[in-house]
Amino acid sequence: MADLSSEFLGIKSPNPFWLASAPPTDKGYNVNRAFEAGWGGAVWKTLGQDPAVVNVNGPRYGVRHSNDRRVVGFNNIELITDRSLKVNLDEMRQIKKDWPDRALVASIMLPMEEKVWAEHVPMIEDTGADAFELNFGCPHGMSERGMGAAVGQVPEYLQRMAEWCKKYASIPVIVKLTPNVTNILLPARAAIAANADAVSLINTVNSIMRVDYDTLSMYPNTDGMGSHGGYCGEGVKPIALHMIAEISRTEDTAGIPISGIGGITDWRDAVDHLALGAQNVQVCTAAMVYGFKIIDDLTDGLSNFLDEKGMTCVSELVGKAVPTVTDWQHLNLNHVDKAHIDQDLCISCGRCHIVCEDVSHQAITNTLDGERHFEVIDEECVGCNLCVSVCPVVDCITMQPMSSGSIDPRTGKKISSEKANWTTHENNPMRVNK
Repeated sequence: MADLSSEFLGIKSPNPFWLASAPPTDKGYNVNRAFEAGWGGAVWKTLGQDPAVVNVNGPRYGVRHSNDRRVVGFNNIELITDRSLKVNLDEMRQIKKDWPDRALVASIMLPMEEKVWAEHVPMIEDTGADAFELNFGCPHGMSERGMGAAVGQVPEYLQRMAEWCKKYASIPVIVKLTPNVTNILLPARAAIAANADAVSLINTVNSIMRVDYDTLSMYPNTDGMGSHGGYCGEGVKPIALHMIAEISRTEDTAGIPISGIGGITDWRDAVDHLALGAQNVQVCTAAMVYGFKIIDDLTDGLSNFLDEKGMTCVSELVGKAVPTVTDWQHLNLNHVDKAHIDQDLCISCGRCHIVCEDVSHQAITNTLDGERHFEVIDEECVGCNLCVSVCPVVDCITMQPMSSGSIDPRTGKKISSEKANWTTHENNPMRVNK
């Protein structure tokens, strides 16, 4: 079986799955249970200076459900730890003593005063923590106090505070980036300029989930009033993957190690993050929804995948997909794909025809010789794959490349290797369903 052991910044752990800084890592009891379940590491819930913040005593979470009530998105308005710094440090020290083979990272958030960093960094490091993670991403509550995303959105502030941490720390420093920016490369470059050892991303996305349909007030709310919060879970994974890939494929940022965060619910999500450049991954929402035992599915699934690919360790997967990411203008516009419907798998639901007919290119029939029948009209199909996306049967509709030499059914001639000139025609007789 593939070796899942992980080494990130010299920090060893039995697998690449860490718990992200969040409610699941708020106290020693939780982290101990996580390590008993098999998690490779944990980033402690963000520490601040005393006196501790005060969280709302009411609904902190908003949820986006699928039609079958599965959680696909999570919003929270919870702040950093609301327990005293001493209590947190004592528990971190004990956890590291009890679990020396697991990664324990201290997430911290401090004001823009060097003397505060000079005081707190050595104190926190004394717990035996393996690294710091600088929370420059939290978009709510703390950002209004000049911390969190208020720092992460200003590269100059990020660089200055990361430099302070590096100055007073002797362990690696990870900079956690906010996705609430227009260009993730700018804060990433600031972290590199500060000599940060790694970046982690993404933190949560600024959001409001919905309103209460009875009262027409924001939901969730505290005594009738609500606030924007941080969106996470499956819904943010595409945003995370884009930003990780941008850092991984850009020449001046590609060298910095990445801890991937955002929407990791099963092993496939971990593969996505790793293949696009992350060296390990952090999980929060899935643990909050399903509990710590999901680590079994994550590790088993990743191990089986590596075995199937003939890979012996996680590092062989890291960055595999990065060379395939490019800018739009570099895509091969001569390449042609066409949809193909497997008639043996088709259940004749008609969803492909409806969406193609209404909003796409009218390239799928709904009858043949008076019978209900769905088939792709090649010369009308532009290969957009909308039909694949809505089909409820896996692999019933697939995209097939039309290589050089294939027959163009519109002209009866072979497709040129230089240019595949597929066009649609309003008067084409095959436009009419037959």
